[in-house]
Amino acid sequence: MRILLTTLNAKYIHMNLAVRLLYGLNQDHEGLEWKEFAIKETPDGIAQFCKDFEVVAFSCYIWNITQTLAVARRIKELNPQTKILLGGPEVSYDWQETIALPEVDFIIPGEGEIPFSDFLKAYPHIEKVDNLVYKKDNKVQFVPGNKSFDLLELAELNPYKFEPVEDIKTKVAYLETSRGCPYKCEFCLASLDNKVRYLPTPSIKENLLYLMQHGKVIKFLDRTFNVKKDFTLEIFQFILDNHLPGNVFQFEITADIVHPDIVKFVKEKVPKGLFRFEIGIQTVNQKANLEVSRKQNFEKTKAVILELHAYVEMHLDLIVGLPLDYWADIQYSIEQVFAIHPPELQLGFLKFLKGTPVRERYAQYGYRFDPNPPYQIIESNYLSKEELFQITLLEEALELYWNKSRAQNTLLYAEKKYGIFPFLIGIGNWFHARSNFHKHSLDESFELLASYCKQAYPDDTLIQELIAVDYYLHFKVKPKTMFLEEVDRTQKTAGILQLGLNQHRYRFIAIPLSFSFSHFQSTRQFRFEPTLLYVQYTGTEKATIAGECSF
Repeated sequence: MRILLTTLNAKYIHMNLAVRLLYGLNQDHEGLEWKEFAIKETPDGIAQFCKDFEVVAFSCYIWNITQTLAVARRIKELNPQTKILLGGPEVSYDWQETIALPEVDFIIPGEGEIPFSDFLKAYPHIEKVDNLVYKKDNKVQFVPGNKSFDLLELAELNPYKFEPVEDIKTKVAYLETSRGCPYKCEFCLASLDNKVRYLPTPSIKENLLYLMQHGKVIKFLDRTFNVKKDFTLEIFQFILDNHLPGNVFQFEITADIVHPDIVKFVKEKVPKGLFRFEIGIQTVNQKANLEVSRKQNFEKTKAVILELHAYVEMHLDLIVGLPLDYWADIQYSIEQVFAIHPPELQLGFLKFLKGTPVRERYAQYGYRFDPNPPYQIIESNYLSKEELFQITLLEEALELYWNKSRAQNTLLYAEKKYGIFPFLIGIGNWFHARSNFHKHSLDESFELLASYCKQAYPDDTLIQELIAVDYYLHFKVKPKTMFLEEVDRTQKTAGILQLGLNQHRYRFIAIPLSFSFSHFQSTRQFRFEPTLLYVQYTGTEKATIAGECSF
């Protein structure tokens, strides 16, 4: 019997940990194979590979369930005898509609290690397998399982040993040290399992060492990595003792409970660029936090972020659409969090995941949401459809100009001068009316930014100068001239000699400004004096400021 473990990843660079764990635990089962696909691949192409297996088991998530079901339907068309088994968070709750689909034969809700192993041993006589949903005589059968998987069973398993080592270097590897979450945020699936269980530490270190030696980017899946101070410090120290050049480690951190010893450790020992912290702030509105059973002290969170931002790259998250979060509350949250100036600020929209309390109580708050994945909010008692649309345009502008580092100096200026929320709303609407956020040229994004600012702030010449600087800094090679013209060759050469720049090795552009850009960068204040700014291009790395001189 041939059984295939598979999934459709969001991107080719991702590696599904669940599939690898299930394969590793059952690798001795004759006929068991595994393979990954990506959601951009055609259903027919995936189905052609899968159709000759007796059972195809898919790992299902909110981002791949639609494509997975399309593949399952195509498999059935090509070979009606192939059975389809679904598992994963997207089919762990409210699975009644999914099992009713003719292309779905089995579902494993919840943790899959025990029922999947039992399924393999029993197939095709699966009637006594606990925690397996199946159909018999046109009736759905389900016997809930009450056994929790012992994580000690993973002590000797390296889920990445089946991967060609040359592939690990080019992909993102995921590692779990625990399961469960101590918090009860009602919009999150992790909150449904409040019992935090840890994998054996020696096994964690062994697998982590393997990934450090063969991989590059390693993301820890723990919902709150810093719950146990001593464990956190132990893993941090292990990384410092064994990491290799190019390694990057990402952790989900709850900032307002970070122990001072962890802060001290990071500041004193962790090299810059080695760690990346993902911090879910979600909202600054305490009423909204309490309404979804979320505890957070924003002032403590902010203090920790500011204390560590020079040592660790920060990725901050906000959620739009929580109960009791009105337009003004969302504006306040965005402005407060943007003021921290994280390298990346992700603005997400409330999703009504199956099994979560916020989905079960949607009518209480007047929610309407898309019935199809990703189940995103449409409107509520607190936000109209138009308000939500406006914030989606803001999110697109934030992603384009801040997270992609296209116009950070311009946005920092606009934040103080005009307010970042109305500025992003304005450029979002302007861009949407004239182009496509997901299909445009790089030059066009700067041209639209400049045209919006000329229309909205016709007398503001400083913002136009900053747009020009951001434009020239965004390239690896010297771009075409836009916004500000270079000075003539004689003036440019004089400045190069004065600054001692290597004009034989690099290329430069010299643009005249009415202020000192270096002073603006360090203070966010303007010192007005005619200045010649030199931008340096290496051809391989993003442009840098080479220097400035009086003009």
